[in-house]
Amino acid sequence: MTTDITRLTLEQKASLLSGRDFWSTKPVDEAGIPSIVLTDGPHGIRRQAGGADHLGINDSLPSTCFPPAVAVGSSWDPDMAARVGAAVGEEGLAFGVAVVLGPGVNIKRSPLCGRNFEYYSEDPHLSGVLGAAHVNALQAAGPGASVKHFAANNQETERMRVSADVDERTLREIYLPAFERVVTEASPATVMCSYNKVNGVYASRNRWLLADVLRGDWGFTGAVVSDWGAVSNRVDSVRAGMDLEMPGSNGTTDAEIVDAVNNGRLDESIVDDSVRRVVALTELPHTATNELDIDAHHRLAREVAADSIVLLKNDEVLPLVGGSTIAVIGAFATEPRFQGGGSSHINAARTDVALDEIRSLAAGQGSTVVSAQGYSLDADASSGQSESLRATAVEAALTADVAIVFAGLSDREESEGFDRTNLQLPDEQVELIIAVAASGTPTVVVLSNGGVVTLEGWHDDVDAIVEGWLLGQACGGAIADVLFGVVNPSGHLAETIPLRLEDNPSWLNFPGEQGHVRYSEGVFVGYRYYTTAGVPVRYPFGHGLSYTTFETTELLSTVTGSDSVRAQVTVANTGDRAGKHVVQIYVATTTGPVRRPRRELRAFVKLALQPGESRQVELDLGRRAFAYWDIELGRFVVPAGEYTVQVCADASTVLHEQIVTLAGDAVIRELTMDSTVGDWFSHPVVGPALMAGLQSSMTPEQAEQAAQNPDALKMVESMPMQQFLVFTNGALPVDSLEQLIELSKVSAPAV
Repeated sequence: MTTDITRLTLEQKASLLSGRDFWSTKPVDEAGIPSIVLTDGPHGIRRQAGGADHLGINDSLPSTCFPPAVAVGSSWDPDMAARVGAAVGEEGLAFGVAVVLGPGVNIKRSPLCGRNFEYYSEDPHLSGVLGAAHVNALQAAGPGASVKHFAANNQETERMRVSADVDERTLREIYLPAFERVVTEASPATVMCSYNKVNGVYASRNRWLLADVLRGDWGFTGAVVSDWGAVSNRVDSVRAGMDLEMPGSNGTTDAEIVDAVNNGRLDESIVDDSVRRVVALTELPHTATNELDIDAHHRLAREVAADSIVLLKNDEVLPLVGGSTIAVIGAFATEPRFQGGGSSHINAARTDVALDEIRSLAAGQGSTVVSAQGYSLDADASSGQSESLRATAVEAALTADVAIVFAGLSDREESEGFDRTNLQLPDEQVELIIAVAASGTPTVVVLSNGGVVTLEGWHDDVDAIVEGWLLGQACGGAIADVLFGVVNPSGHLAETIPLRLEDNPSWLNFPGEQGHVRYSEGVFVGYRYYTTAGVPVRYPFGHGLSYTTFETTELLSTVTGSDSVRAQVTVANTGDRAGKHVVQIYVATTTGPVRRPRRELRAFVKLALQPGESRQVELDLGRRAFAYWDIELGRFVVPAGEYTVQVCADASTVLHEQIVTLAGDAVIRELTMDSTVGDWFSHPVVGPALMAGLQSSMTPEQAEQAAQNPDALKMVESMPMQQFLVFTNGALPVDSLEQLIELSKVSAPAV
């Protein structure tokens, strides 16, 4: 049913554009417009009961805590992302939630960002594919989604006011594409604008961002909702296209809208547009069904978590064998950290404890488990206490055939609201790992962390490293499944693990200073920088080991259009156990007028293969796989030329590659008097005419001098034509140049 908003008073319309309280919108009962609930979160429903506090921080109702995006990103599996989205949607429907705030698809610019656990990847293609899968499935289950945080919200430091200063090419190629894909492929009910400024203008009132790009370029028709407390100027925000301010302001900003309309500073038609978009949200399902299968969702959480674990290193110590003694060491083995801190914190319906799950599986294969705390999670633990716990852990390791050390970061080290200052594990954990490894017992380290940690100082001492990220409430069972080989590890890094923090391309400009953070690395984010600059890393983007082996062969790259290619490969499981494998397709090129990364991820697929099974797969590389954003033309451009299609094991390891030649775009640029001499003479239409005219006006002596000095033009080719005329005392007639300018306009295709 469509509400007739023409019957609403201006005051009623303004009231609909801000929240009633922290989580719900205002109703207009006489017009049949109900109140709806919006609530976190990306990896579960954080539904507060009726007595919700005004800050939204009290305990919420129990729900399933699925693996956060940091884990799902490493699954490289759109199906897993979709299944999480569907389950979150089902729980949202059960709790009467109309809009679920998520997923987050911001790019991991720096490994220090305190909210990296809530984002998928450092790569926009991977983030966009997983985000779109999540949103499509969530909305098919009933509620609407709110993809966030739009845009360039890549740090927590000064997040409420910092200006992310980013050039447009970098925005269009790195920080906006994931949002673009979600908007154009999944049509989210809402987009949440971020706290920060983008190039000096708050996202909540950034007309270029909300009107020109989001609604204009991408055709978004849903509502834009503010991040909670992100609105700095309500009238400017409405004018820019930000529809719903959350939470409520007790009517203060509603009155500002009414006054602005009455004073002629805000057109009421703009208010009407926002009201229509907000009212449309009330048509989403929002009546609680109370139908929730917690057991099924817990099983799903365990499955997704296991598929998201990344086996970084394995010197033939995993999977664990039967009949052995296993020492389980570390406080995280009994006090699991499985989600990030802050607004998305879920009151988990249940929690799997790793030690219990390891004991259960060990008993089934005749193994014995001993345990030791190893370190304290108490921030006030004394040095003496740490030494005692460490000594006891080493004694336990000495009695075992293998030691498993659980290490990671607590909410004290990383959370929404602040950024980390380093990549270190706590000192007492590092000392424990080194001591256990020095015992001579084969040592496995299992990590629990929302952002990458450095492995330096102990990496070479241990026999295996399992990157467990934050795995949701079924973390303990998922880790046990991978350790014992019940599940073959198939996760791959969605972000690079550097050797040093200083190697990260954002290091010199993170988190900024004096209210600004300069994205001076441009498009060279994450692996794009490491591979291009030849900077060694500990583990590259896309890395992940397995208990079985895979072989990729028979790459065939077929040009299917002027700007598209189909890549075909055959993948075989050459090992002795079933497993999943990720095919990663990158594109490399030096074609075009801008500097390109050495390679960029452009397609991927995850395959499940039985031992000895092989499968041929095809991946289409569309126009955007070869394009760059041209700041002069204001659009994506595919230059004509050669491109290399690469099948890679990870961002640093090319398995096979083929060169293809694309016709690309016929780019003919308009000329002005500010265009350089080089632009004029290289212009495909004007250049030959200009050269012919210049030669015809030369005296024989000038022609002979030009022939003897063919490089003379290079000396002035970077000079604007206007300056060249002054410099040469009018060597070229202005009226002739003006005619050639018109010729360039006629020959240039419409943008």
